This record gives sequence, structure tokens and C-alpha cells, in this order.
Amino acid sequence: MENKVFIGGGGPDYGIKQGLRLDYANRHGLIAGATGTGKTVTLQILAEGFSAAGVPVFLSDVKGDLSGLAAAGSVDFKLHDAFTSRAATIGFTDYRYEAFPVTFWDLFGQQGHPVRTTVAEMGPLLLSRLMELTDAQEGIMNIAFRVSDEEGMPLLDLKDLQALLVWVGENRDALSLRYGNVSPQSVGAIQRQLMVLENQGGAALFGEPALELADLMQCDPDGRGRISILASDRLMGAPRLYATFLLWLLSELFETLPEVGDPDKPKLVFFFDEAHLLFDDAPKALVDKVEQVARLIRSKGVGVYFITQNPDDVPEDILGQLGNRVQHALRAFTARDRKALNRAAETYRPNARFSTVDAIRDVGVGEAVTSMLEKKGAPGIVERTLIRPPSSKLGPIDPAQRKQVIAASPIAGKYETLIDRRSAYEILKSRAEAAAQDAQSAEEAAEEQNTAEREFNAGRRYSGKRVSRSSSRDEGFGSQFGKAISGAVIKEMKGTTGRRIVRGILGGLFKGR
Repeated sequence: MENKVFIGGGGPDYGIKQGLRLDYANRHGLIAGATGTGKTVTLQILAEGFSAAGVPVFLSDVKGDLSGLAAAGSVDFKLHDAFTSRAATIGFTDYRYEAFPVTFWDLFGQQGHPVRTTVAEMGPLLLSRLMELTDAQEGIMNIAFRVSDEEGMPLLDLKDLQALLVWVGENRDALSLRYGNVSPQSVGAIQRQLMVLENQGGAALFGEPALELADLMQCDPDGRGRISILASDRLMGAPRLYATFLLWLLSELFETLPEVGDPDKPKLVFFFDEAHLLFDDAPKALVDKVEQVARLIRSKGVGVYFITQNPDDVPEDILGQLGNRVQHALRAFTARDRKALNRAAETYRPNARFSTVDAIRDVGVGEAVTSMLEKKGAPGIVERTLIRPPSSKLGPIDPAQRKQVIAASPIAGKYETLIDRRSAYEILKSRAEAAAQDAQSAEEAAEEQNTAEREFNAGRRYSGKRVSRSSSRDEGFGSQFGKAISGAVIKEMKGTTGRRIVRGILGGLFKGR
């Protein structure tokens, strides 16, 4: 299909061929459906279609199945006959097996190139969301980031933030006067949450070299867009870290890319799998940010596609912006499920040939109810669609193949070596060492001065007067005994014996004359 990503089509009891128009692909989309109904295959064939059209793709591989995009399908595969039969049924005449250019990424650097950002780039809002901080604790995070900017202390990794928070706690009195209350309890709570994040592997996310967005937007020499696959099977053990990282990536794309209006095809298509993790217990400020990014990022040429089990997982304001939709089966076993099914059906433009509610409930695996944007961005009439078979391998590749793909990547070696340049931790450490050295020098100088003063005070200098000792000094036994004798003599001199002695001395003096 010209200027479209072919999704699937008809046959008996089905409608016309369905394709996603490239010039409306940046209007975002939704892939929904219960577990096991075919969402992963739909994601795979959309990634193939965008890549073939020269559009780079970023997606997360939650179950490990999407690594098969890097390898061609095989005629030995047990579903080969079913695939070729379906291709014939829906009129997919140029169906063939082929591999696609893939770049593997991994926050932990094990199943792909390491992908990192800095603490400063993540920002206080997303970090607070990541650590589930209270409003008061988020306020202290904002103070720490402000101090980082004003003091010229870059925040690159977690140890930078931890060191800066210690400094904030030590200087809380001065900071409270300027920015508001900084309580040691809140600082301690943030430090504990940072420790939890570190234990979850979050430390691997922060550092340098940081991810360059241009490496996610490459095309091969043959013109096909590269498919960046983030290994997320281990990352799902920390779902808040997973959701926060992908939201950060979207925000960076929004803030970095220039305005392009409505391009003939997207500059990048971003698939957000397990999208409900982004909105579970999310504060309103975060949901507002997601809505803003989703509303405005299309003008940067980026299409965002959310993959989730139920459309209700996505807030209504954001759901209203998702024009291209592939709805796999929703099972209505409970009253709540039936309400969700009815709400999902109401979001589609009805088709007179069938009931949308019945279609969403009854479609089988590999089938879907689809609606794509048409001329002037109007939603198309809902259709029942057989999803086309994938050209790449269905299921994961083996570890040896993955290593070969990683080694042959155009960015091989660029992110593998961690760089730890001078930042907040090193600056504060050097300041502390300098302060300790100054304190030691001052202590030694004071000790030398005290010694000199003691020696000076202990010395005796002739001044023509009787030298007296300080009354503040401790007196020994000899001194006390001398005082006692002197006192007795003076007392005696005041008495009769004293007067006799004085007279005798004076008489002797006068007689001598």
C-alpha cells in the first residue's frame, strides 16, 4: 500500500484492507486487548512497516519476544503454512521473510548497549515520581537541584545526588531562610528512597556517556529505519523505573527536537508497552505532563503508540488524542468487564455491517477491530481486520545471535565504557578535604601558639620589681607551708615580742651613731 503501513485486511466477513497513513502516523495510536490476543504480533508488524518506510522505531521488549525482528522468518517454522495462507487471504502479495536493522539497548548493559541519562537531565519531577516522594520531600529535591545550578555542581549519577543531599542537610538552617523549611527527616527519607532505587538497579540508569537521541533516529544505508529495542524483561521487576525512564525519553524528545509541523512521515515512532504502568497511582502533575507531551510532540514529528490491555488504562484526555487504533479482543466475564467493553466500543466510528461491541468481544487471536485516520485526520469507520503475518522471526533470537547484532551495531563501543568526570560528589569531597586540612592546620597553629604562650608566661624577667606568680596557678605544698610561716612571723611581730625586737634593732642602730 503506497504511503501506508499495511496492517491487514479482508477476506470473507471482513472489510477492506487496512493501512496506517504515514502522514498521519504522528497522530499517535493505541494497541489494546486482553493477554494472548495478539498485541505483540501487531506491534511487531507495525515496527516492520515503519522500518521499511524509512521511519526509525523505538520499542520496549517486555517479554523478550521482539528480538526476533533482527532475524528473518523461516519456512521451517510450524506456522509457515498458516502465515502464507493468511497473506494470500488478505492480499499481501509481496509477503516474504526478512530481517530488519535492529539496535539492542539495556539499562543494565547485559542484553544491549547501555543506555544512561544524568540525574540533572531526569529532573526533580520525574525523580520524585520514581521514588514516590511526598510534596515536602519533592520540595527538597527542587532545592537540591537549585543549589546544584547555583553552586556549579553537576548532578550526573546517584552518588552526586546523595552527596549533595548530605550537604543540604548540613546547611539546612541557611537554606531554610532562603528556600523554605528543610527538615533533616525529609532529607533522610529521600536518602532511604535513593538506597531502594539503587538496590533495584537504578544506579545503572544514571551516568555518562548519556544517551544521544540521534542514535535512536538512524536509518541504514538501504534507507530502512533502525528499530531500537529496549530489553525490558528484567526492568519490569522495577515497573516504576521502567515507566519513568520511558516518560523521560518522551520528554527529552519533546524538548530537544525542532518543530516540523505535519511531515510526510514521522521522524520517529515510539511504542510504550504496558502503558498502564505509566498512569497507575500517578499524581495529577505527572498525568498533565504526559498529556502535554502527547498533545504537542506530534508537531516534532514523533508518533506515540500506547500498548495496554484495556483502553480504560489510559486517561480519557490522552485517549482522545490516539487517532489510530487496533483493538484486539476484550473478554467480558464480569459486569465491570462489560462496562469497559461498552466504553471501548463507544470510542469508534460505527459500521452499519456489524455491532462494534460484538466484534471486540468475538474477534479471535490474530484478528482485531481497527480504525485508522483518513483524510483531514478524520477517524475511519471501524473494521474487522485479519492482522498480516510478520516477515521477521516470531519469537526471540538466541543469545549468540543477539551478541552478533550488538557487535555489528553502528554504535558498538560508544556507550560501553562508563565515564566518571568531576561532578557534585567530587567537588564536595574536595571541599571537605580542603576544610579538614584547613582545620588541622589551624589546630596545629593554635597548639604552637598555646605552647609559646605557656613558655613565655613561665619565664622570669628582671624588671626592678619583685616577681610574683599568678594567683590563678595551682600552689604546691611548699608554697602553702611558706605562707603559713610568714603568717606566724607577722602575727608575732605585731605582739609584745615583735615590739621588743623592733626596739632592740632601733636602739642598736642609734647606739652605733
